Amino acid sequence: MPVASIIIPHFNGRHHLPGCFDSLRQQSCPDFEIILVDNGSSDGTQELVRAQYPEVRLIELGENRGFTGACNAGWATAQGDIIILLNNDTAVHPHWLSEIARAFSEHPEVGSIASKMLLFDRRDHIHTAGDFYRVDGIPGNRGVWQKDEGQYDQEEYVFSACGGAAAYRREVLETVGFLDDDFFFSCEDVDLGWRINLAGWRVLYVPTAVVYHKLKATGGSVTGSYYDGRNFLYLIWKNYPITQLRNYWPLIVKAQLRITSAALRAWRGEAARARLRGQLAGLWGLFKMWPKRKQVQAIRRLDDDSLTGRLSPVDDAPSHR
Repeated sequence: MPVASIIIPHFNGRHHLPGCFDSLRQQSCPDFEIILVDNGSSDGTQELVRAQYPEVRLIELGENRGFTGACNAGWATAQGDIIILLNNDTAVHPHWLSEIARAFSEHPEVGSIASKMLLFDRRDHIHTAGDFYRVDGIPGNRGVWQKDEGQYDQEEYVFSACGGAAAYRREVLETVGFLDDDFFFSCEDVDLGWRINLAGWRVLYVPTAVVYHKLKATGGSVTGSYYDGRNFLYLIWKNYPITQLRNYWPLIVKAQLRITSAALRAWRGEAARARLRGQLAGLWGLFKMWPKRKQVQAIRRLDDDSLTGRLSPVDDAPSHR
């Protein structure tokens, strides 16, 4: 049984794979498996993997099941005690996996670990130092776009780990579940972070676990805008406890109206229109997400006051996803 299973969702990103796989070959911790889950690529991915990276287990789905579908297929076959999600457009520091394993060993209260993600082409700038979740229902990346000057060089608790490089204890996932396929793309990592927190576990940011990310290389502003617009609301309907909703609903409404207003001002832009469509889909998604609340609350071990302490105020860092 390997210490870790690294699940890499993939779709027509063959050109990213050598950089990612070569960095994994250089890991100081050698005890892991790589699972590449292919969403029906047509760019020669399969041939590349078989010819040059025989150590990689290739799962061919034959169709695009999205980020969540690919990751769930990988989770179904993963054997490691540590389950890691990693984007295909990343490269990792040689001690990345060793630092994740060390942190889990030293912190038994931790169910998930967030890596320090830096921009691939500007490695002195931060993509995320773990994610936050504001009381108004807006998630975001800590430190996004900031120059890395040591301001995020200490281990500390965060709300969730960015799915581009997120590590989880197997025993935690077996309790709270894995990714929700209804999210498809975007915020599925925050949704899992909600369940981890509600179940009483902590999420730890580990700055010595370093990942370099080609930001937006596998996404897209229009696609991301739609799913952000929809899934921000999915998170609220599914996870936000009723007591906190009673306290913070005015802030939640204001935050959504700000998003709507900004999109309307940029109406000529395709991404802005996608964001509005996403919001409408998110409102309708109440009927899909609300029934899931019962399952989420069944695993809850965290009281209201403790949960509030893990949420960020509205005047915290601006949101970027």
